[in-house]
Amino acid sequence: MSQIEIRQVSADDHAAWLPLWQAYLRFYNTELPEAVSQSTWQRMLDPNEPTHSALAWADGKAVGMVNFIYHRSNWSIENSCYLQDLLVEPQTRGTGVGRQLIEFVYATAKADGCCKVHWLTHETNATAIQLYERIAERPGFIQFRKAL
Repeated sequence: MSQIEIRQVSADDHAAWLPLWQAYLRFYNTELPEAVSQSTWQRMLDPNEPTHSALAWADGKAVGMVNFIYHRSNWSIENSCYLQDLLVEPQTRGTGVGRQLIEFVYATAKADGCCKVHWLTHETNATAIQLYERIAERPGFIQFRKAL
């Protein structure tokens, strides 16, 4: 595989980001209205929003995506960073791109003054869990939620 470049998205990257975003939603058997995807994209471009995105590029093609959000915490003065969405194209998995995207978030969040990065994955996502256990702590919390 060629050299990977990871950079935050710009307005010109929508055509590269959107198929990765849609593949991510399909991976989790999720459908969202187009208006939600458009709003998400616009937030990522707005410097006043805490939402960010970066793409991994190889040979001029986007092969991975990470979306992350800064937020307040009652347990720290500094913001935390929630790594919400991560996808690497199937043919690129196992090459280190996922790790590079996470490390990009670590570095960006640290430079922006965040005190931690955290994320969730589904318990059946065994391949990703193998990577996550090597590069982060698994605190043992269980998520509960209710749609409103």
